[in-house]
Amino acid sequence: MQSVTTKGAGAGLRERKKQATRAALSEAAVRLAAEHGAENVTVEAISNAAGVSPRTFFNYFDSHDDAFVMMDTQIGERIRRAVRDAPAELSPLEAVREAMAAELADVEERHEVWSLRAKVLQKSPHLLARGLGLHMAEERDLARTIAHRLDPGGGSRGGLGAVGDTAESGDSCDDADLGLYPRLLAAVAGTAVRVSVEHWYAQSPPAAFPDIFRDVFTHLSAGLPRPPAQTDDGPSDRRSTES
Repeated sequence: MQSVTTKGAGAGLRERKKQATRAALSEAAVRLAAEHGAENVTVEAISNAAGVSPRTFFNYFDSHDDAFVMMDTQIGERIRRAVRDAPAELSPLEAVREAMAAELADVEERHEVWSLRAKVLQKSPHLLARGLGLHMAEERDLARTIAHRLDPGGGSRGGLGAVGDTAESGDSCDDADLGLYPRLLAAVAGTAVRVSVEHWYAQSPPAAFPDIFRDVFTHLSAGLPRPPAQTDDGPSDRRSTES
């Protein structure tokens, strides 16, 4: 948690304002694209809809396309920071789970925008590919942070060797320097979030998203054993013993 000081409070307020402006620009871009098609939406139109100047737009996004695929450029950084700062007694999976849960606390409030964004990306293959590329980069950065948590000194192959936590230091790191476990955990955690959101979307009436999210990670923590048979509330997994 941030210390409660005048400087800290001011920095927090400035960061919240920046996050709000970035979110407003991204939401405006997605809504306009859902109505007119991403290829027909200009930076000027996005900026006008968000109530800022085109110059301000480029303070938050490097290109026109980024506004459609990047809802919050700081999410990955906040998750990595939370993983690094998580209590030592938490397992790597628990640390990642808690970090991601904090970022998804208001997912139910963002349901409409996330749904529109998914539709926009599906209709624009180049945006979908760009989004996938960004996701893969974030996944690799998370893997670096997990590796550093496992081996802060960088002394084992399962960590990063002598490289350290390059996701924050800015140093380069070859794929071969990342151990299998950090890469797998980062990939599985990202998939768990996607499945949680998709399953939540599909529920009617909708279940509480935090419950679904926790259930997904409970399955992962247990090693994905076969779930018990459902006899009253759903189809049974039991196989017939009849010959």
